Amino acid sequence: MLGRLMPREGRFFDLFNAHANHIVEGSEELAAMIGSFSDLNAHAQRIEAAEHAADKVTHECIKLLHRTFITPIDRDQIHQLITAMDDILDLIQGVAESVALYDLTSVTPEAKKLAAICHESCGRVQKAVGLLSDVKRSQQAILKCCEDIDGFESDADRVLRAALSKLFREENDVKQVMKLRVIYELLESITDRCEDVANVVEGIVLENS
Repeated sequence: MLGRLMPREGRFFDLFNAHANHIVEGSEELAAMIGSFSDLNAHAQRIEAAEHAADKVTHECIKLLHRTFITPIDRDQIHQLITAMDDILDLIQGVAESVALYDLTSVTPEAKKLAAICHESCGRVQKAVGLLSDVKRSQQAILKCCEDIDGFESDADRVLRAALSKLFREENDVKQVMKLRVIYELLESITDRCEDVANVVEGIVLENS
C-alpha cells in the first residue's frame, strides 16, 4: 500500500537519454576538432556547453533519486550509471582543454584515429542507454552494444600503444612528445570510461533478464 502512494519511476530513463545525447554531441565535436584541427575554439566551446548541460542532467538525476521511493532499477546502479556517463564528458572536455593548454599546433593521424574511435564508442553508449527502458525485450541488442564498446576499447588500446611507440621513435621535440602523449592517453581513457558504462549496463541487463 505504501509503495503505491510513493513516487515510483520518475524520469530516470529520460535523463539517461538526455545525458547520452550530450555525450554524443561532445564526442562529435571532439572528433571534428581533432580530425580537422581547425576552429579549435568553436569546437571547444560547444564541448564545454555539452559538458555543462550534462552536469545539470546528472544533478537532476541524483536529486530525483533521493526523492523517489521505488526506482525502476537498482538505486546504486542508477547512481553508478549516471556518474560513469558524466566521467565520459569530463574526459572529452579534458582533451579539448589540453589542446588549448599545451598550445598544440598540429595532431597526428593516430590522434585522429583515437578521436574517431571515441565517437563510435560514445554512439554505442547512447544506443545501449536508449534501450534500457525496455530492457527485457532489448536484452540482446543492449549486450551487443556493450560488446562493441569493449571492442572499441581494445582498438583504442592498440592504437595508443602503436602511437606511443612511433612518437618515441620519430619525434625529436621533447615538448611535443610530452604534449601528444597526454592527448593520446586522455583519448584512450574516454574509451575506458565508455567501457565502465557498458559494465554497469550489462549488470542492469543481467539483473533484469
